[in-house]
Amino acid sequence: MPQTPPLSGLQGAGRVKRSQTTGDQDYPSHCYHTNQQDHPSLCYHDTQLVSGTLDALIQRLVPTLDYYPDRTYIFTFLLSSRLFVPPDQLMVTVCRLALEPRHDDPQADQMRIMELAPKMVQLLREWASSFPHDFRDERLISSLKDLTQRLAAVDQVYRKALGQILQDVMQSVAVQSRYQEVLLRVRSVTAECRRVMETKSRAQRDLMSVCSDPFTLAQQLTHIELERLSYIGPEEFIQALDQKPQLDSNQPSNLGAYVEWFNRLSYLVATDICLAVKRKTRARVTEFFIDVARECLNIGNFNSLMAILSGMTMGSVSRLKKTWGKVKNASFNILEHQMDPSSNFSNYRRSLQGALQRSLSATSPREKVVIPFFSLLIKDLYFLNQSSPSCLANGHVNFTKLQEVSRQLREVMRWQEVQSPFQMNCRIQTFLLTTPVLNEDALYLASYESERPENNTEKHRWQTLRSSLLNRL
Repeated sequence: MPQTPPLSGLQGAGRVKRSQTTGDQDYPSHCYHTNQQDHPSLCYHDTQLVSGTLDALIQRLVPTLDYYPDRTYIFTFLLSSRLFVPPDQLMVTVCRLALEPRHDDPQADQMRIMELAPKMVQLLREWASSFPHDFRDERLISSLKDLTQRLAAVDQVYRKALGQILQDVMQSVAVQSRYQEVLLRVRSVTAECRRVMETKSRAQRDLMSVCSDPFTLAQQLTHIELERLSYIGPEEFIQALDQKPQLDSNQPSNLGAYVEWFNRLSYLVATDICLAVKRKTRARVTEFFIDVARECLNIGNFNSLMAILSGMTMGSVSRLKKTWGKVKNASFNILEHQMDPSSNFSNYRRSLQGALQRSLSATSPREKVVIPFFSLLIKDLYFLNQSSPSCLANGHVNFTKLQEVSRQLREVMRWQEVQSPFQMNCRIQTFLLTTPVLNEDALYLASYESERPENNTEKHRWQTLRSSLLNRL
């Protein structure tokens, strides 16, 4: 069935608070604590960090004169720390720990800050690069400006460096804002088209009148998928799992917009099939979408593939037995087998691994495309989040779990970096994004008009839907 927005499916994930202890037992005894005096509350196993108090983990993020955290730790902690502390408060703490006086001699502290400054600039550069949206918070920007003043007092070169970081962040935020505006305009245009459609029964054009080539349509679907996927920040996945409210509640979330696109494509497929008046035309439209789905599979666009299959397996479409009797559905059976949900989508997961291997050894841009089935990706992250507590019974943060979440999201980020190898066709994409689609009741009504109800249950539903439509008119 079509996807439902992930936030509704993640109820119960719960927010893990700093003081919360959700584990049932202490961390295993075979772990040992570091002997480092500055990190007495970190727990290791085979040299790998597995848990620690939040304060100790924050301390491990802060550079010192002879230490700088590795990039994997920086990304993992900045990603997951928002489960326990807001980014603006984390920035305040990091700056305080890095720059607080260590000596009675102000000159010695000044020298220490001078040596530490390049590392602080690098840390902030990595933070801004991976999580630019954190810097939309005025309180975090205020802390950054305070830090700029402190470092500029040592050397003006750091004012320029931090200013460049801030400028890059503002550019990234501006791009995101323009994208949000586009999403809102698309919604507005779609709503207007729907109002027009409601006054002109079956007046809309079908997709095949705009693009009759399956390969071209698969390319345009892939273009949309890559664009929408690229705008989802890693922190949005964490916010979804943690059920935190969005910073801009009036703006559509990028993750939510991507899920809406999946649903829209599913209903667009079903709409085009159900609105075709003649049985022969419906069969031809159905075969067309089967060919498009096959091309999506060849490209590595699993999300559009699953959206098309979801539309074709809706009850309003699957009940059209006379139509399906005229469809050459050998390819459809193969595609259904590829996306078979049994054994936790084992067939799909094997195909995805094949696409990943192809991407890693790609010699052309087209071979680099990997677009996962997004709903299953969210589901995997959700169950990973639910499989163990984020905070252990001894008060430690479960860093092993956070590392696994981070690892999976770093893989997603590699997929997001792929640029669409296909040229954009504005006419096709405008149709895909704005043409009205029928809701479930309207789809069943169109389906019953195409092929009459076969049993009493269908007849009763058809009568109910027709009565409802007449009442609205």
